[in-house]
Amino acid sequence: MKYLIVGLGNIGEKYAHTRHNVGFDFLDYLSEQYDMKFESDRFGMYATHKYRGRNLHFLKPDTYMNLSGNAVAFWMKKLSLQQHQILIVTDDLNLPFGTLRMRTKGSDGGHNGLKSVQEKIAGSKYPRLRVGISADFSEGRQVDYVLGEWTAEESEALPALFEKMQKGIEEMVFRGIGMAMNHVNTK
Repeated sequence: MKYLIVGLGNIGEKYAHTRHNVGFDFLDYLSEQYDMKFESDRFGMYATHKYRGRNLHFLKPDTYMNLSGNAVAFWMKKLSLQQHQILIVTDDLNLPFGTLRMRTKGSDGGHNGLKSVQEKIAGSKYPRLRVGISADFSEGRQVDYVLGEWTAEESEALPALFEKMQKGIEEMVFRGIGMAMNHVNTK
């Protein structure tokens, strides 16, 4: 069995370690945990890892957030994957910071990265792991907030959050998404 784990974000130093790039930061965390190296490939930075006989493929698209679907569609086709074999990791303003929500399908929720994915793969029946970044910004300041860096308190909390996300992915690929959701979908 094989899976494609896609961390959404924007390329470039300007966007590094911002709330919108939590997908990239999480995959960087996994690269350390799994001792794997991302290398430049078609549509992004790509790495692989074996976990309990499962082939895991990791992708950080280089298409910018709003065109993430191009990268996901390319890699799904290249790896001959169905929608249920991918997992998109992304930020979510609608969830309080530190809240994780894994789902088997759903709407884009107004997220441009998910909207692009759903358009390019012609469906919404793919798992996603949404990371709450909260909506702690003044009216008209959403862009500045999501493209802003984590607070010191948030940065300190990220490793424990990422560890929980890693365990969720391991549950998903080895025991199924139902078990993974039981593990992840708590505060």
